[in-house]
Amino acid sequence: MSTSVPSPSFAPAAGPRVGFLGLGAIGNPMAARLVPRFPLVVWNRTAARATDFAARHQISALATPREVAQRSDVLVTCVPNSAEVEALLDGPDGLLAGLAPGTLLIDCTSGSPAGSRRIAHRLTAVGAQFADAPVSGGTKGAEAGTLTIMVGADPGVFARALPVLDAMGKRIVHMGPIGSGDAMKAVNQVLLAVHLLAIGEGLAALTKMGVSPAKALEVLNGSTGRSMVSEVHVPERVLTGLWPRTFRAALLDKDVEIARGLFEELGLQAPVAELAATLMHHARQTLGEEADHVEVIRLIEEQAGVEIRG
Repeated sequence: MSTSVPSPSFAPAAGPRVGFLGLGAIGNPMAARLVPRFPLVVWNRTAARATDFAARHQISALATPREVAQRSDVLVTCVPNSAEVEALLDGPDGLLAGLAPGTLLIDCTSGSPAGSRRIAHRLTAVGAQFADAPVSGGTKGAEAGTLTIMVGADPGVFARALPVLDAMGKRIVHMGPIGSGDAMKAVNQVLLAVHLLAIGEGLAALTKMGVSPAKALEVLNGSTGRSMVSEVHVPERVLTGLWPRTFRAALLDKDVEIARGLFEELGLQAPVAELAATLMHHARQTLGEEADHVEVIRLIEEQAGVEIRG
């Protein structure tokens, strides 16, 4: 059974029918970017979230992944991990039960390369196509349609996915074969974790020395130590003491673990990634499942006995 909220005045642009599954903090604004460009249906594990989205955007929320597949030429998934994407495929109400040959699944989950290869293999067996397309840019980037999207797919599949991805992102890069988008995202997330940990430790030390955190950031952001964490996250979230919750530390912990596994799979020693994984896992256990990733710096503040404020 589906929940449909029709509107006589609503006329989406012609194009492939798109089904979006996963209306979380970042999936919700991503799906909203698709509304003006494509005929869209949505599904979410928590049905009320999909019903609310459908009412706001005058589209249909469907009851099962199978129904979404039956009404879509292109599917977009945005859930926490590859295992959840694989679970969406299975069962009498799963995607595979409703999938027509030729359907394209674009997975915007921050998944694992191995998981994406498994999913692609299963889809290929039924004549469907797959692209792993994790995103970076946070909820603000999703709302503005300025996400960076890292795509692993065959060239022809990338070309087919591009119009849908273009509605959600600004920088869309074909990284290579299936799994390479996930690999790129995992490496990015290791660097994010390292930047958070390093800037937190550095600013805690400087604050304890009596240096103004705002002045320290002014110098760092004009020097070689700068990063998006120092330029955006710390000024907006840490110095203000606001600590908004936009991306869970638990998800960053998961992403860093994917990267650690990737290095291991490739036979590479990665002591920095290993340490980042250990520290992020500790932060997740200490802060809890709902804490934001930037709150890692709060742990560093507590350990140092300082507050990094502007």
